[in-house]
Amino acid sequence: MAGETLPLPANGHFRGGSHHFPVRVYFEDTDLSAVVYHANYLRFMERARSDMLRQAGVDQRGTHASGGGYYAIADLSLRYLRPASLDDDLVILSRMRTIRAASVVIDQSIWRGTDQLTDGSVTAAFLSATGRPQRQPASWISAYHRLASGEDPRP
Repeated sequence: MAGETLPLPANGHFRGGSHHFPVRVYFEDTDLSAVVYHANYLRFMERARSDMLRQAGVDQRGTHASGGGYYAIADLSLRYLRPASLDDDLVILSRMRTIRAASVVIDQSIWRGTDQLTDGSVTAAFLSATGRPQRQPASWISAYHRLASGEDPRP
């Protein structure tokens, strides 16, 4: 192992105005029937959103650590269309729908090949260190507008 390059975790990529994030269903993601447990779809979507924001140049960790604020989920809706199963290869699509001064609405869906498994929407509110809504950093809002327009979100 010494001197050997180890593989990195999966990263998503931007295609047009959408972020595509790969996920494989493991045993721990399923219930007794080998179907993905309902709450794990939310975990997959959270990973995809976090990856999308990181790749767009949003430093959530650094902003939070410096007291600049953080995101909190203010609203969430999820519709289950078809189940995912053990060993399925999934792709989570994320797209900015609404960009406001202190929040964003992100539409997300989970796909197995050409079959859509879920359809969802998440509102993330940007809060101050004291938990009050506050404006998102201007550079983040600019990146979100570029992403929503199908452009590369990175400056």
